Amino acid sequence: MSWQHIQAIRAHLADEIGPPFEEGPRRVCLLYPSPYRVGMSSLGFQWIHNVLVDAGYSVERAFLPDDPDAWRKSRTPLLSYETQTPVNEFAVIGISVAYELELAGLITAFELAGIPPLRKHRSEKDPRILMGGPLTFSNPLPATPFVDAMLLGESEEVVAAAVDSGLSDTREAWLDTIETLAGGFVPERCSDPFGRIVLPPVAKASDLMLPARSRIVTPNAELRNMFLLEGERGCHRSCSFCVMRRSTNGGMRLVSPERILSFVPDYAKRVGLVGAAISDHPKLVPLLQALVDAGKGIGISSLRADRVSLKPDIARLLREGGYKTLTVASDAASQRLRRTISKGTVERHLHRCAELASQYKYKVLKVYMMVGLPDECEEDLEELVRFSLELAAIHPTALGIAPFVPKFNTPMIGSGFAGIKVVEKRLKYIQKALRGKVDVRSTSARWAWVEAILAQGGAKEGMALYDAVQAGGRFADYKEAFGDSDGRAMAALDRSVVVDVEQAAAV
Repeated sequence: MSWQHIQAIRAHLADEIGPPFEEGPRRVCLLYPSPYRVGMSSLGFQWIHNVLVDAGYSVERAFLPDDPDAWRKSRTPLLSYETQTPVNEFAVIGISVAYELELAGLITAFELAGIPPLRKHRSEKDPRILMGGPLTFSNPLPATPFVDAMLLGESEEVVAAAVDSGLSDTREAWLDTIETLAGGFVPERCSDPFGRIVLPPVAKASDLMLPARSRIVTPNAELRNMFLLEGERGCHRSCSFCVMRRSTNGGMRLVSPERILSFVPDYAKRVGLVGAAISDHPKLVPLLQALVDAGKGIGISSLRADRVSLKPDIARLLREGGYKTLTVASDAASQRLRRTISKGTVERHLHRCAELASQYKYKVLKVYMMVGLPDECEEDLEELVRFSLELAAIHPTALGIAPFVPKFNTPMIGSGFAGIKVVEKRLKYIQKALRGKVDVRSTSARWAWVEAILAQGGAKEGMALYDAVQAGGRFADYKEAFGDSDGRAMAALDRSVVVDVEQAAAV
């Protein structure tokens, strides 16, 4: 084993603050298929850690190394953090996948651990792989070649039963148990008598389980030294592009400020409030005020421009709590497009946010949006440029742009991806028009295309992903694996399967 890798793990452990690890006989490994800094910023990953520890399990963590190639060359097996045990020695491995592109990291992590990535190549001697995470709310089908079982949706009430059976029962009995659990899905048993894929509805946990919360605080996470917990779960809005829209798992479910504050430990210097619509919490301002009065730094996962403009104390308190960038979402290039995707933000809301950013001396106003929405045209982009310059005249402004990727379980699933060349052309136009006046940063149109293929795909696309990773994981490898020449084609998934999946998810 490489002593350098072990030292790096132990250095991370030394920087962590939280309850001590307790070793015991009921061992389970939680694997996150991205590096430590990302995994430890995932509230869902940390929350399941909490839930399993409370259920009496000895939980260890593992992550995709920062440099997988260097790890591979060292011939060191992928190790758990708590005891540096080879990951392939655990009987059950729970994985959390946030979005489609993390599946490539999952394949790499399995290879580093000495676990065959494909389920069909594993034997009874290999660990049992149980998947959950945000991807299960949308389309988990591309992951089906790699995992034994899944818990779709909110798994905190069923994950302990799934792990318990995985540790004690035969594989077939374990899979039987999974199928009895809310959200339980067994890929190898997922077809009906006609060969169609049938997914169960995503699970919904009791409100008594809320709020999810961190177990460990670390300076080495993307969200440095931040204790994360939910202020609410779900969303009451109807944005047509969003997986967590109003119809998902009961809409917006609130947690009272008193309950939230009761879980904040004394050692937490920074508190991050998480929720798809946290800025819509009716008691957000007094909650933020209580945290600031307690001397805590604060952060919020998602700010709605309309809510900030109506409640300027949100901007004031975030600045007092250490925020340097006021971040809101526009989500579309023009007001016309915002209406088509049911986004309630209008120009006056964003203008007001720029004024508040100036008033409270933020360094920058950052506005997130998408490019490549259906029916987007030159006039929409011109409006974006014009309006961005108006914002920049009020306060320094930055745009964070992501290509639109249609997702399962949203009304826009059939919209298609605009195309790599189309998106890149639009991004270049925006960057050129705003150069020197507005900071423009965008995610890759190429990798958004890969995400779009997987988001609308199934096991076939999962296998193509596997082939691309085996070939080296370059973009050219993905294009070849997906059999596409122009970056426009969508996943070649049988439409009867898509309809079946949508119907099952809507039950």
